[in-house]
Amino acid sequence: MNFHNVEVGEHLEAQLSFSPAQISHFAQLAGDENPIHHDKGAALAAQFANVVVSGPQLSSRLMGMTATHFSRPGKDNRERSMLGLDFRFRFRRAAYADSMLQFTWEVVAVRHKPALRGDLVFLAGRVRDAAGEDAVKAVGKVLVRSALA
Repeated sequence: MNFHNVEVGEHLEAQLSFSPAQISHFAQLAGDENPIHHDKGAALAAQFANVVVSGPQLSSRLMGMTATHFSRPGKDNRERSMLGLDFRFRFRRAAYADSMLQFTWEVVAVRHKPALRGDLVFLAGRVRDAAGEDAVKAVGKVLVRSALA
């Protein structure tokens, strides 16, 4: 029986920007008091172009995208559930307040694991800024289970 309900090459995409208030609020919730996430003057003094989006905010958004996507019905409309297993992030450059950011994931491999009753899904992700430069590069591994038909 083929359990795969995820395909290699499958893409997840989102475009959004964060206001200075959203960045500050998230950083407060995360316990990040670095002033570059809260005050434009502090960011400018630290030689950044604007308030900087915190790394946890960018990585949380990427992880949330996988949770949402793989918890929805798959290509054959079977219900799915997912569990995040491993995520790694490399922060390449600052992402700024009010800048449009492109969040993407691509499924690069799928391996059925009978012992886990599902598929291990391997992902490559990134966050790109408005200039098309990588702010974050990421890899992830999730477990996706499908309801049996």
